[in-house]
Amino acid sequence: MTIISAEGERPNAYTIVETADEAKSASKPLVPLALASEIEVPAIPYGLLVPNDAPVDEIAQHFSSVDLIAVTFPAFADGRGFSLAKRLRREGFEGTLRASGPLIADQFADALACGFDEVDLPDTMANRQPVQQWLEMKDSMTVHYQTGFGEGQSILQQRLAARKEAAQ
Repeated sequence: MTIISAEGERPNAYTIVETADEAKSASKPLVPLALASEIEVPAIPYGLLVPNDAPVDEIAQHFSSVDLIAVTFPAFADGRGFSLAKRLRREGFEGTLRASGPLIADQFADALACGFDEVDLPDTMANRQPVQQWLEMKDSMTVHYQTGFGEGQSILQQRLAARKEAAQ
């Protein structure tokens, strides 16, 4: 697995756990959402591994306990994780948000704009698209159509502002 942020590759401090014993012994456990209420985790902040179709309210109840939420992507063509990331940020999650799965470098700018801080790639994907390619792609989109996506005004907002200015 390779972790890529906007600054480049970074080490992974989290270990996926599946039992209470594993959660107690891991220094930084990454607990699946389905087990989070059943596993007694250490008093230290931990990570939460959630499917990309998980309800936000089920995840939000863990905000105060977790410092990382990893959203799984079953395939690069399944974009539900991008929507979930945006909703988690709107609900107030301020920790690290990780996209986990077989994304492609072309999606990096979108992932960052939706609120992800990093992407966790399987080794097969990381070998096909090295970190440098991801870093080149993060700045590839400078405009967007969606309102509330990324930073700055959308194309529509820019056009409306230009019309308003021209009318004055």
